[in-house]
Amino acid sequence: MKLRIAAIATAASLILTGCGAGGGNQEVGQKDGDITKLTVGVSPVPHGDILRYVDENLAEEAGLDIEVKEYTDYALPNRALVDGDLDANYFQHKPYLDEEVEGQGYKLYAFEGVHIEPIALFSKKVKSVDELPEGGTVGINNDPANQGRALDMLAKEGVITLADGKDATTATIKDIKDNPKNLEFKEADAAQLARTLEDTDASIINGNNALEAGLSPTEDSILVESAENNPYANFLAVREGDEENEAIKKLDELLHSEEVKKFIEDKWTDGAVIPAF
Repeated sequence: MKLRIAAIATAASLILTGCGAGGGNQEVGQKDGDITKLTVGVSPVPHGDILRYVDENLAEEAGLDIEVKEYTDYALPNRALVDGDLDANYFQHKPYLDEEVEGQGYKLYAFEGVHIEPIALFSKKVKSVDELPEGGTVGINNDPANQGRALDMLAKEGVITLADGKDATTATIKDIKDNPKNLEFKEADAAQLARTLEDTDASIINGNNALEAGLSPTEDSILVESAENNPYANFLAVREGDEENEAIKKLDELLHSEEVKKFIEDKWTDGAVIPAF
């Protein structure tokens, strides 16, 4: 809220109308001489880490000053962007943004993917998926976009089967067709899932939330999401109409620079965060 090498999402304008949905009418950034200050909303990890690297190492030469504003609630950064409190945000993947656009009527634009954080299944009680007990409890994200992502991972592992023809990106626990172990799914906010590990047999945790809890999706989990054909790259988003703003375009270019790619690869050597370009 949010493992692949190639970018999946193509830059596209996502347009829907709705009350208070906002658009590109707000002023972008604050100009001070040759420097434009941009306020960007992020999840603390890894988005905040990546954006602070850009601010401290690349932004000044590009004529930018970046104020990093952290959010732990996925519902807030898009609302803040639409309301004009932010110039951009960097915290989400395409299925989540699609859900927000459809549900809230936001007019937002998604640039191409910067990175992906694989989701993973963690447990303090079992050491493999096969050890999950009959009737065991599994913590799962309560927002539809990320819930579908989690269920898709379990389905690909053969833990469950989804209803025939169901698009995994929009699946919910109601779309489970077969559940051989009769697992009970306990829904929770993404930021709370790491805390559920004391009470569940296992929990599926988003990559950024796992990192914030000191967990490595690739090293500490019993199951990790595959890189192949993965649509969950995270990207810079702006109000529809602001994608042609020069300062915004410069920021997106920096996020797709070789320097940022190297920073990601050097900082997360375990593959917990992967460049998407």
